[in-house]
Amino acid sequence: MRQLQSPSPLDGGRVGDGGASADLAGLHAGGESGIASLASSSDERDCTPTQPSPIQGEGFARERTPRRTVRRARLLRSTPTWTEARLWERLRRLPVRFRRQPVFSRFVPDFACHRAALVIEKDGGVHQRPDVALRDLERDQFFESQGYAVLRVSTGEVEDDIDGLLIRIRALTSSRMGKAI
Repeated sequence: MRQLQSPSPLDGGRVGDGGASADLAGLHAGGESGIASLASSSDERDCTPTQPSPIQGEGFARERTPRRTVRRARLLRSTPTWTEARLWERLRRLPVRFRRQPVFSRFVPDFACHRAALVIEKDGGVHQRPDVALRDLERDQFFESQGYAVLRVSTGEVEDDIDGLLIRIRALTSSRMGKAI
């Protein structure tokens, strides 16, 4: 019985096969040595790869976030308005996790729950202007294209009826997740 040796690049073996690939290559090529059989077999087969290499962009492709958007998100997190701070304090108590001013491509919503695919936007009086309303519509369409539902709440709703708002948020997150929270 023949003892299998560890492969080396010179005899055509692969690491981890105990030299078996070199022996099999030699048998298929009519008893030629491993090097000759590898040379003949590489000429016969098509050398075009079936999968793109990682350098050519294999894997997850995503849009790069502009640096100014990241800086703006950090600034918004560090200087919240009174109503944002109040709503954030209450959202943190819910059993589902919300994030404050997360970055979505070039947009920074007020709050987002990734598990429930929900974005919460707190709107003040400026959001009633036509130009701002158009920007809000563009933002909403972007979030919805990413699979997120958008809940717009007014500053007055946070100030006057935060408990009712949290009931709505809790119901919306549970319906989007498919279970009661």
